[in-house]
Amino acid sequence: MNTIQLECFIAVAQHLNFSRASEELKITQPAVSHQIRTLEEELDVKLFKRTSKEVSLTPEGIQFLPDAELILKTALSAKERLGRHEVMIPFEVGCHNHMELRLLPDIFRALAAEFPPLRPSVRIDPFPSLLGLVENKKLHAAFGTKEGQKKSSLYFKELCSVPIACVCSPEHPLARYETLTKNQLTGSFIACSPRQVTAPVFAIQSRVLSHLAPEQQYFTENIESAFTLAKAQLGYTLYTDVPQIREPGLCYIPVTDLPCLSFGVYYRYDNDHPVLRRFLNLCGESGFHLRFF
Repeated sequence: MNTIQLECFIAVAQHLNFSRASEELKITQPAVSHQIRTLEEELDVKLFKRTSKEVSLTPEGIQFLPDAELILKTALSAKERLGRHEVMIPFEVGCHNHMELRLLPDIFRALAAEFPPLRPSVRIDPFPSLLGLVENKKLHAAFGTKEGQKKSSLYFKELCSVPIACVCSPEHPLARYETLTKNQLTGSFIACSPRQVTAPVFAIQSRVLSHLAPEQQYFTENIESAFTLAKAQLGYTLYTDVPQIREPGLCYIPVTDLPCLSFGVYYRYDNDHPVLRRFLNLCGESGFHLRFF
């Protein structure tokens, strides 16, 4: 698949006429037909229905059109950048839930001001997967809670020490407390998949579940779903309380006899990316200075 094939396909799709497409592209009509035919052979589908009176897109052609436009736009944009000898700086950060995305806009804004060619991106994946991506240099850094990490090539920069909190709706009976102990936790409990929370949090959730009847147990695929059930007043959950990423509409009550956990950024110590050090410094300057208890 090449840009000439895509240009011919898009032109014919827009005009539904091979002659007009050839005029627009300034090549002969047989050349346009040849490019369409080779593209169809490569894709192993028919893109156009052709009769003596009209040309129309097949269902496959309709489906392929937005893809063709995106591929062509990306290719031409890359060619233009290379022609201007621009050097873009990709920088990829991992989060394991959507709430952590709230940490990034101010940091990315500051980085973009200092490094104009920067092109940041964010990937959301389960926590174990994120660490593997950082380890294999597919991500430059990833947010997470510190746990017994054996990967020697990963460093962990602590941003704050946070408590495990009871997370519930304002109407929940536990919401009236400013702090709680494990013995005060009562009612239905909402747990997450072990792939969506860190090992220390899942271990605490499992201990709570072991003392509850089945009718008091709720299981969700991710923490966003758990928070949705909490907002629906179906129960409470336990999760690390990082104030900067709290979910609106919920109460966070620290459980004082559960250990605090360290929240921060994982990265490879041997990663010499030009932006990584500044990213880590900005994370440390972004208000992660509160320690609890």
